[in-house]
Amino acid sequence: MTRRIVFVTGGAGFIGSNIVAKLTEDPALDVVVCDWLHDAQQGKWRNIAKHPIGDFVAPEAMFTWLEQRWRDVELVIHMGAVSSTMEPDADKIIHSNFTLSRDLFRWCADRQRRFIYASSAATYGDGSLGFEDKDDLASLAALRPLNPYGWSKALFDHFAARQASRGYAPPQWVGLKFFNVYGPNEGHKGVMKSVAAQIWPKVQDGQGVQLFESHREGIPHGGQARDFVYVRDVADVVAWLGATPQVNGVFNLGSGQARTFADLATSVFHAAGQTPQIDYVPMPESIRDKYQYFTQAGMTRLAGAGYNQPFTPLEHGIRDYVQTYLATEDPYR
Repeated sequence: MTRRIVFVTGGAGFIGSNIVAKLTEDPALDVVVCDWLHDAQQGKWRNIAKHPIGDFVAPEAMFTWLEQRWRDVELVIHMGAVSSTMEPDADKIIHSNFTLSRDLFRWCADRQRRFIYASSAATYGDGSLGFEDKDDLASLAALRPLNPYGWSKALFDHFAARQASRGYAPPQWVGLKFFNVYGPNEGHKGVMKSVAAQIWPKVQDGQGVQLFESHREGIPHGGQARDFVYVRDVADVVAWLGATPQVNGVFNLGSGQARTFADLATSVFHAAGQTPQIDYVPMPESIRDKYQYFTQAGMTRLAGAGYNQPFTPLEHGIRDYVQTYLATEDPYR
């Protein structure tokens, strides 16, 4: 019997492990995880410990493994990346986020295997051009990210679209511009965890939390807004794309609804059955000039491609995250 393999890079990470959890619900698939687990005490291995994966591959052995098993591989889902917007090593970022992605794209094009990869809302920079996911070459080239992470993702989006325009692409290629994703399995991410995860220990202990003051006229403290999207919704979209091979291009993946950080923090307190205690502190001057006060994913193109499932409202997602995961002895999905 021919095996049906989905190969997931970064499959033990935050978003990747949630995709693995979703895909392993299908007993017909062998979901192969490619990742590093690092220090066992960090707990990253627990992100995939509940799921019957088909194999585990170290990133340095990735192309050797793929060459040996390529006939059985249906789909490569590329979530592996340097995901920190504060990473100082630009060489590390470009190698991981562009060069490796380029090589995987070419491998999938040569072998005619489908390819879904992680892009980012960081490609939109300060948001002055809006947050509509136009993926024509001119629109992609016009974006001006604010940091090397966003630039590396924008560079690869343009590369993939350019190759596709020349007729050299996998039979399916999809880039997903993730907005502010939150949910289970992000405990290993340190300072890059979602705000909900970062404030949870204080909420759990009955303490107040701190958010940044606003330094923009007309926006109250805590009124800075983001498009927060529950990671379960992200995994659902990826699974749908895996079952819908005719969809191609670069798409936003958010909830389509901007909500404030005050809304987010209040939701965490309410999910814990507590009265909100929020104080506001000055934003560091070093980031004030580049701070985004609003992001909201335009979601019409994904809907136009046929995705019709509703996205989880913030309050519902935070309640599930807190009560099903963060507040329990086993916070892993």
